[in-house]
Amino acid sequence: MIEISERAQQHFRRLLAQQGNEGMSIRLHVTAPGTAAANCELEFCEPAELIGNEWTVECAGFDFHVEGSSAPWLDGASIDFEPNTTGGLLNIRAPKIKGDVPGLEAGVIERVRYVLDAEINPRLASHGGRVTLLEVDAEGVVLLQFGGGCHGCGMVDVTLKQGVEKTLRERVPEVSAVRDATDHSGGKQPYYSKHEGKSALG
Repeated sequence: MIEISERAQQHFRRLLAQQGNEGMSIRLHVTAPGTAAANCELEFCEPAELIGNEWTVECAGFDFHVEGSSAPWLDGASIDFEPNTTGGLLNIRAPKIKGDVPGLEAGVIERVRYVLDAEINPRLASHGGRVTLLEVDAEGVVLLQFGGGCHGCGMVDVTLKQGVEKTLRERVPEVSAVRDATDHSGGKQPYYSKHEGKSALG
């Protein structure tokens, strides 16, 4: 069901050894499965914390548990560890956790919302920002509201045109334009206070 590379197993063994707790294992579960916001979360797990519905992979030196209700969403998933100059990156590929991408038969609003949740908001989150869909009018104009680090940000116009609008028009051909309905004068914690830096989606 889930493939854990030898490099990933070595990484988990190192992490577990640092905990210094005999019998501790790793547990994986999926949050918001079947939605565009689905995500995989890993945690250390002591034997007393297991609830009995876990699917267990016996690795060399430790057990890796998949939380029972998450298991169906992780069919065909893989975990690898890619070393780099700063240590490395744990890479979890789980192609089924978001469910089926809305097809062309789905409504424009549903497809726009999916792209916002699956692609755009995860990227904006790195700058503490987010965007919310307000409406899609009959001409295909999408009206958005920016929040968090994008609220009052001096680079929001660049993010809107070069990032958000470009992505939405590529993914949803019916979108003709994207407009920002946010009152940016009230932003409390903008990522860029002046027009400087680069787009949050750059």
